[in-house]
Amino acid sequence: MNAHACEQHVWQHACHRRDLVPNSGVVALVDGEQVALFYLPDAGGPGLYAVSNRDPKSGVNVIGRGIVGHLGGDLVVASPLYKQHFRLADGSCVQYPEQRLRTWQARFNGDAVEIA
Repeated sequence: MNAHACEQHVWQHACHRRDLVPNSGVVALVDGEQVALFYLPDAGGPGLYAVSNRDPKSGVNVIGRGIVGHLGGDLVVASPLYKQHFRLADGSCVQYPEQRLRTWQARFNGDAVEIA
C-alpha cells in the first residue's frame, strides 16, 4: 500500500449542521456507535470535534452531555459522572492516562457533518 492510500479517509454522514448546538455536545449514531460531536466555533482550531460518547470509567454513554472548556491550554470535555477531563483533539484523559476516548476527524461538507 502506498503512502497516499494510507492518507485517504472514508467520510460518513453523522448529522446536519443545523443539528449542532454551538459550544455544546450532541450525539449521533454512526455505524452503531454513539459519537459525541462538539461544535466550538469561537475556540480556535478546527472548531468541530468527534469523540466516543462512552465514558471509559463508568461505561455509560454520557460524554456528549459533558461541559467543554480549557484546561492546561487544551480544549477538553469533562465527563458528567466522574468529572475526568478528556482532550477533544486526541481523546486522552488529563487525570488518568490509561483512559482514552476514541476520536474521529470531523468536517462540514455543505450542510452535512461528516466523520472519518
